[in-house]
Amino acid sequence: MKIKFCGAARHVTGSSHLLTLNDGTNILLDCGLFQGEFEEDLERNGKWHFDPREIDILILSHAHIDHTGRVPKLVKDGFKGKIYATHATRSLSAIMLLDSAMIQEKDAEYSNERAQKRHKNDGKKIKIRQPLYTQKDITPVMNMFTTFGYDNWGHIHKDVKLKFIDAGHILGSAGVLLSINENGKERLFGFTADIGRPDRPILRDPKPLPPVEYMICESTYGDREHESNPEQSERFLEIIKYTCIEKKGKLIIPAFSVGRTQEIVYMLDRMSNENMLPKIKVYVDSPLAVNATEVFGAHPECFDNDLNQYLLIDENPFGFKGLSYIRDVTESKRLNTSNEPCIIISSSGMANAGRVKHHIANNVEDPRNTILIVGYCSPNTPGGKLKSGEPTIRLFGEEKVIRAEIETMDSFSAHGDRKEMFDHIKNQLGHVKTLFLVHGEYETQKLWKKYLEERGFDQIEIPGENQFFELP
Repeated sequence: MKIKFCGAARHVTGSSHLLTLNDGTNILLDCGLFQGEFEEDLERNGKWHFDPREIDILILSHAHIDHTGRVPKLVKDGFKGKIYATHATRSLSAIMLLDSAMIQEKDAEYSNERAQKRHKNDGKKIKIRQPLYTQKDITPVMNMFTTFGYDNWGHIHKDVKLKFIDAGHILGSAGVLLSINENGKERLFGFTADIGRPDRPILRDPKPLPPVEYMICESTYGDREHESNPEQSERFLEIIKYTCIEKKGKLIIPAFSVGRTQEIVYMLDRMSNENMLPKIKVYVDSPLAVNATEVFGAHPECFDNDLNQYLLIDENPFGFKGLSYIRDVTESKRLNTSNEPCIIISSSGMANAGRVKHHIANNVEDPRNTILIVGYCSPNTPGGKLKSGEPTIRLFGEEKVIRAEIETMDSFSAHGDRKEMFDHIKNQLGHVKTLFLVHGEYETQKLWKKYLEERGFDQIEIPGENQFFELP
């Protein structure tokens, strides 16, 4: 066997890893979008480190766009195999890929309009930017899915079995376990994908993969540990009261439509039931988040026991008095001009797409407001720039002075911190031959590698993009 790392290599987004068996079968683990603001990210999304026509099997760990966002292009470019995922991942992928297609179309249209204006009078011929894929490309993708439940082996090839193991990251997320028969001998290969956090609301705790021969492991927060849960809810409430009651401002929360938004709404719902939440309006301004919340309700098999118990006293954990879900763009625009103190939860989580960019652009120069970052942001995205403390930010072609307060709460992250990730993989000590670290910024990965080595792991690799390894 051999493995080639085609994305999320010394980088967080673009998850994609190609496993080639001795008989030439090509199994692709994830096919994610590179998400960033640089031109190189756009170029990366348009190129492959393999021929899509030669991929036999695609396995998706979960529905986040940095793990699924290039699947429609893969199919457009010739992939004709089967796509394997959990039931909930397929459900979420249907709405998330449609949303991604709309963003692709709008971004291309906006880019072309700007280029035409810029070169209107200089006679230069502009290069028309095409979307990676469009909404009509999604239906063929959805027809290629085969889904499995958790903890059940499924045959995906004459010599390969697949088992999904609950990763506790988002609805339907899974670690991937492959049993590969080579020369009459079983070999186990593991891919943690994104590791969730224990004792978090809504989803069950992540479940470790059994000991394997080779493993790919994520690294997102390999250099730090998160706040504890009690501190999280107390601090969140403090930020709400300070911004919306004392300063009479807006609390704007860039949040991924799947997972993060539902967790925040569930926390606010509990605060409301306990009469802790001030009487202020809360808006979830994201059509995708509205649709995703409906999908959550359709997959109770993913809920943890606490949420199942909570459903006995509150049949709708994602709805309370004062909460409004917004689909209509006119209503979204009204929030930009409104002066009412409120909470606006809007996608995307890195603020590099979606309606939240408009909310930030219209409110970042007002010191009454607060922008709360609740998860990982690539450094070159607007969310990353806000998080790093830059004095200005460029949005929609305009330079904005950052006068709003910027707060960060990594404890909301759906990614485990270094201790939680270590606890998740420590059963591999003495078993795994090589541990490959992916899905992390390179400096973070080096610290994560050192942390693991100090606790007994050896043979750790941090692969570069397009690098391959023989697996003897």
